Amino acid sequence: MKEVFNILFYLFLFIITLPILVSIYLYIKFKENTNPIFTQLRVGQNGKLFRLYKFKTMVDDNENILKEYLNNNKEAKKEWEKYKKLKNDPRITKIGKFLRKTSLDELPQIINILKRDMNLIGPRPYLLEEIENTEFYNLYITIKPGLSGLWQVSGRNEVSFQNRIKLDTFYIKNHSLYMDIYIFLKTIKIVLQKTGY
Repeated sequence: MKEVFNILFYLFLFIITLPILVSIYLYIKFKENTNPIFTQLRVGQNGKLFRLYKFKTMVDDNENILKEYLNNNKEAKKEWEKYKKLKNDPRITKIGKFLRKTSLDELPQIINILKRDMNLIGPRPYLLEEIENTEFYNLYITIKPGLSGLWQVSGRNEVSFQNRIKLDTFYIKNHSLYMDIYIFLKTIKIVLQKTGY
């Protein structure tokens, strides 16, 4: 019954966000003249790799652009090594900055939830190279990753990669219905205030 309820809830969520999904898709398609959907392999439950969906927020050839930028900018390289993110990322498009600030770039992951690769709440899905051969890996694959999680509502861009792992470790070991409700409500607050993301 819980599984049926979850599927119905996620389907309802997909339906009410569909107009936004379509609008963003068409804007990127015709304004940016590119494929609006970005996909990337992430690690899921039991170590299964799945294809994560996001709206495209970066320019083409972004890996080479990042490599060149980090080679020419020591401070940015330090920031990348600590957070695996950049506050002033040269790869982000104009629409991409808006989508990331409002977290709308994550909306296509509702499809991942409907495909049962992800839950609404859980640790954020990691790249294999980020966590393979680590102690965290065996703990992480015991649970489905989530669209939102403790990391997102605890500062996200201000949290180092190692602290992100600590937050996800805490969540996996202590998650409960009450914690999920807390994270869900705080996620709504953060998205509306456009803070912490």
